[in-house]
Amino acid sequence: MKLGVGRADQDTRLVAMEDVVMFGGIFRRSLSEFDLKVFDTFVPGDHFLRGALEIIPWEDFEEVLAGYYSPDRGRPPESPVLMLKFEYLRYHYTLSDRQVIERAKTDMAFRYFLQVDMHNQLPDPSSLCRFRGRLGKEGFHEVFDRVVAVAREQGMVKDRLRLKDASHVIADIAIPTTLALLAQTRDKLLAGVEPFDPIRVEGERINIELLRQSTEGQGNQERLVARVTHLREMLAWIDQLPAPEDAPTNRCWQTLIERRELAHKILHDQDNPKAGDKTRSTVDPEARRAKHGDWYDGYMLDILMDADSEIITQINVLPANGEEAWDAIELVRQEEAAHGNDIESLSIDGAGFNGPVLRELEDPKGLGIDTIVPPKAEPATEMFGPEDFAEDAETGGVSCPGGKKSRYRERDSKNRATIHRFAREDCQGCPLLGQCMKNPPKHFGRSVRKNDYEKEYQRVHEKAKTEAYASVRSVHPKVERKLGEVLNRHGGRRAHYHGAGKILIQELMACTATNIKRILRLVCAPEVASANGI
Repeated sequence: MKLGVGRADQDTRLVAMEDVVMFGGIFRRSLSEFDLKVFDTFVPGDHFLRGALEIIPWEDFEEVLAGYYSPDRGRPPESPVLMLKFEYLRYHYTLSDRQVIERAKTDMAFRYFLQVDMHNQLPDPSSLCRFRGRLGKEGFHEVFDRVVAVAREQGMVKDRLRLKDASHVIADIAIPTTLALLAQTRDKLLAGVEPFDPIRVEGERINIELLRQSTEGQGNQERLVARVTHLREMLAWIDQLPAPEDAPTNRCWQTLIERRELAHKILHDQDNPKAGDKTRSTVDPEARRAKHGDWYDGYMLDILMDADSEIITQINVLPANGEEAWDAIELVRQEEAAHGNDIESLSIDGAGFNGPVLRELEDPKGLGIDTIVPPKAEPATEMFGPEDFAEDAETGGVSCPGGKKSRYRERDSKNRATIHRFAREDCQGCPLLGQCMKNPPKHFGRSVRKNDYEKEYQRVHEKAKTEAYASVRSVHPKVERKLGEVLNRHGGRRAHYHGAGKILIQELMACTATNIKRILRLVCAPEVASANGI
């Protein structure tokens, strides 16, 4: 791809008539002299969409998109590249399917970018939905990676430093009460099983009406118990239904399996009210509740960004309560698999202060990434800390500053540390007791917790004292601003769909729109590129 193509050269290229043979059909693209004169008149030379058309090699996406179409089935589709351009316009200008088609009918800049002449009929808005269904999250991820590759080919993206951060995406659901959630689960389950046992389903609906009458006037707790019991009884016979011979390809049976699993999950939530990871809605069963400033229901957008170019290099969508720290490993692996690069260092916020994650990222035989994380604040104290107790290789215990050895040890509940205990009599008469324990020992002496990842945490604390750490942390807010741009300017904050897979498609296109804007800014504003060392 050549950047800075001359206007005359570009117009010559656009005037030519093209016959593009794809997927068994012929897509004729042409712009007449009249079309070009109209565009010259109504689309300013410095319009953003002129740059987007010129700088991004849209024709290269034909090969990417071709794999998601069947060459010998159905009538010839709309040009996949045209549909991709519509998707891009949707997210750049935050429009709906219908709005982007309607605007393209009258907006000359849109038509110029789409390379559609004045008399060409535009596709129906439903075509965009079918296009998304064809590509799925895998296809849109390929598109996203290809745009990042364009930036890499131009030398914009470096591998020196990645900045990682995540923010909340609000689910498109109304959270029901527990009673309503159970009722929705029951009704969906009955609708799913009806094709396989309609007589039993009719009987269950009569039972529901009788249950409603018998619990009328009772308190919410009594009504809840009755409905939980009824749902459990329904599942007892539904679980015993024999699978049809074509079960793997039977869509009705697969729907029933999904709804049955959801019902079991919701009953499990009722049996374990203090457990996390609760299902919040039957409309979007993958949405979860978490706190990001305030409590919310939905998902989390997690991104990697190149610190030098501010190009987003990889993204993922997690449930709201997802493991953000562990996702750093997945993001790095995805980027390196897509581009064959080797990231040198990574900056994460406080979520990255996680021993197993730090070990995985920094392992020289694995990813080997220098990881910069703010250390966990520890209160100042004059008391002896775990680092003051030496490990004894022979006994597997520890020795205290007074020379005594621990008598007992056990693993903690998370299996990430060993807790060493000293005998009470060893501590009672120790002259250093005042520096070791606040209160005299009653049953046991001092307990010392030795974390398996003490070396990783120690490296974090040592790095935090260096100028290099301060330099990296000073640029980390860039990724926070970039997240705000994706979520608040390109429609990423509120989910348009249900399910993590579909929301990932939404966020991939929002990030793609953000990246294209950044690429154009770097190409068209040399002073910006110079300031970023590009």
